Amino acid sequence: MTHTAAAVASTALARAIAPLRVEPVVNELGGSTMGTRWSVRFWHPIGTASPPHASLRASIESALGTVVQQMSPWEPDSDLSRFNRAAADHWQTLPEPFFGVLRSALVLARDSGGAYDPTVGPVVDLWGFGPAPARSSRPSAAELQAARARVGWQRLSIDVPQQRVRQPGGSALDLSSIAKGYAVDAVAHALRALGCHNALVEVGGELLGCGRRPDGAPWRVGVKWPGLASDGGGDSDGDEPRGPVLALPDLAVATSGDDFRHFVADGEHCSHTIDPRTGRPIGHALASVTVVHAQCMQADALATALLVLGPDAGWAYAERLQLAALFIRRSAGGHEARPTEAFEALLA
Repeated sequence: MTHTAAAVASTALARAIAPLRVEPVVNELGGSTMGTRWSVRFWHPIGTASPPHASLRASIESALGTVVQQMSPWEPDSDLSRFNRAAADHWQTLPEPFFGVLRSALVLARDSGGAYDPTVGPVVDLWGFGPAPARSSRPSAAELQAARARVGWQRLSIDVPQQRVRQPGGSALDLSSIAKGYAVDAVAHALRALGCHNALVEVGGELLGCGRRPDGAPWRVGVKWPGLASDGGGDSDGDEPRGPVLALPDLAVATSGDDFRHFVADGEHCSHTIDPRTGRPIGHALASVTVVHAQCMQADALATALLVLGPDAGWAYAERLQLAALFIRRSAGGHEARPTEAFEALLA
């Protein structure tokens, strides 16, 4: 046997007896919460201890259950529902995270000039998009005036040291546009506490990428873009999402749109997104807004605020704060996408 042949044989033998490379397995858990679905895709490096799936599920469901018990307007015994029923001048002590979420909502209400308002509950119910029965007709002018009189974030008084809030009388909190995003953050926190640092968390379309995929790249999610197909889902196991893709290196993404829930009355499209400043559904050309942020809670609330502000004022607000946001606007030719510079930088 020549030296060359011997070398080739030796290399072949080495390859044959070399241990096979084992790729980490991406697992997935899922379930129901807040009237929608949740899912978590996760993996652990080879050779590291991983908690049982039952423990992970229990921790995830506990985090989600806490949000529902504290902030759901559909649960009659939640902390939020008890506040909404409270008599005028009643001070209610709030648990964390409810108090922290409410404070964040009030900051955004102030900064957005009331385009975002956590006290929008009365008009949301009036239009049939809250716990009150659904409707298919517009409320009367008198009904709208009465509901609007109960809305206004400035009416709330909070006591930070005592972690409590005062019911001014007739106020009804609705944290639906921020609580789901917070729930994503809470699930991610629960996973990290159990040593699970690489995961893609989703609750009802709001997502947060934690750590990395097994190949070392950031988690990726497809973006719904006019004229291009996208499944809108995350890529955790090598499948290529269709259309533009967002890389989420420890970032969250949330979308608010005016067609997710609506009804048509006398030919008018009545969206579930209510402008707290008017008490009416938004009626401009902006169809949806997607926001990327380090916190899903912030992405969720900001997407709603920008959608209410509209294509011009919302765009100016996003540019001023250098937000990564995608505005989808209706036009005579269909839909037009307008990403901010910060959003474009994230496209993979």
